[in-house]
Amino acid sequence: MVSPMRVVGDTLPGADLNAPLLEVEELRVEFQVRGKRIPAVRSASFTLEQGRTLAVVGESGSGKSVTSQAITGILDTPPGHITGGRVLLHGVDLLEQDEETRRTVRGNHIAIVFQDALSALNPLWSVGFQIGELFRVHRGTSRKEAKLKAIELLDQVGIPDAKNRAGHYPHQFSGGMRQRVMIAMALALDPEVLIADEPTTALDVTVQAQIMRLLKRIQAERHMGLILITHDLGVVADVADEVAVMYAGEVVERAGIRDAFKRPAHPYTKALLRAIPRVDTIGQELEVIRGLPPNPANLPSGCPFHPRCFAAEDKCAEAVPPWLEPASGHGSRCHFAEEVYTDER
Repeated sequence: MVSPMRVVGDTLPGADLNAPLLEVEELRVEFQVRGKRIPAVRSASFTLEQGRTLAVVGESGSGKSVTSQAITGILDTPPGHITGGRVLLHGVDLLEQDEETRRTVRGNHIAIVFQDALSALNPLWSVGFQIGELFRVHRGTSRKEAKLKAIELLDQVGIPDAKNRAGHYPHQFSGGMRQRVMIAMALALDPEVLIADEPTTALDVTVQAQIMRLLKRIQAERHMGLILITHDLGVVADVADEVAVMYAGEVVERAGIRDAFKRPAHPYTKALLRAIPRVDTIGQELEVIRGLPPNPANLPSGCPFHPRCFAAEDKCAEAVPPWLEPASGHGSRCHFAEEVYTDER
C-alpha cells in the first residue's frame, strides 16, 4: 500500500493513494532568451509506479534534465517557464500548488541526485553537517541527533568509516564517494520518488557499476519510485523496468526495458542501441548517429529526427508523426513505428 503523502504533517489535499505514484502528462517547458521563446521540452509524458524504475534516455540537449527540474520545482524562472502539461503526484497536480507546498514536497516526497556532485555540495561545510542540516531544518532534530542520522546514512550508501568521514569536506572524497554522499542527502527525508540525473557522469566504468548497484539496492529496500536520467542506454539495461526515450524535447518512445532493447519501435532508439559498444564487435568501427541534435530554436519540419534517420521518407519532413502503439504498452512517435518494430526498416 502506498504510504500517505506527508505535506505539512498531513495528507496532501486531494491525494488519491490508488493513483499512480507519479504521472507526467504533456509537460512543456520553454526558455525566453533575448526576446525569443525557445522550447526545451515540447512534450514529455510518462508514468512511474511505486517500486519501479524508469530510465529517461537521450543525447545531451534532448530535454532530460529540464524535465527533471520541472518535476521537482527547481527550474530557474526566469528564463525557464512551464507552459503546459501536468505533473501528478498521487493524482495531485504539483504545478497547481503554491510554492510553500511545493517546497515541502521537495526532499520529503521527491528528491534529486545531481550529476555534478562537487558543484552540488558546499565546499565550506563537512558532508555530515550538510546531510544533518536536512534533519534540523525539515524535522527539527537536535544537532547531535542530526549528526547520528547523517553517519547512519553515509554508512548505508557504503562510505567506509562513516563516523570519521562525516567530518570530512567534499574535496576529500573521490568522485564516486561524492556521488554516494549526494545519494545519502537525497535519501535523508525518505522520499517516495528519487530522480538521479546522470549519476555516473565522469566516473570510470567500475565505479559506474557500483553506483548503479547501490541505487538498485536502495530502491528495492525502500520501495521508492526511481527515475534514472542518462544518455547511455547500456548503463540502465540491468536496472530499469521501463524506458522513455527523449529527442529534441519530446518523448519519442516508451516501453518496457526488455522490449525496447529487443524490439525498438523508433529509429532513434535503434540508433542509440547500435552505438553501444559490444564485446562481439571488438576491432570493428563503432556505429554512430550521423549529424548533430537539432537546435531547439530552429527545429526541422515534420519529425525532428528525420535529417539523421536511416528510415526517413518524404512524409517524415512534411508531417509531424503521430503517437502509435505497435504493441501493448509500447508506444512510438514515428510514421513507421510498426515497420521499425517488426524490423522491416
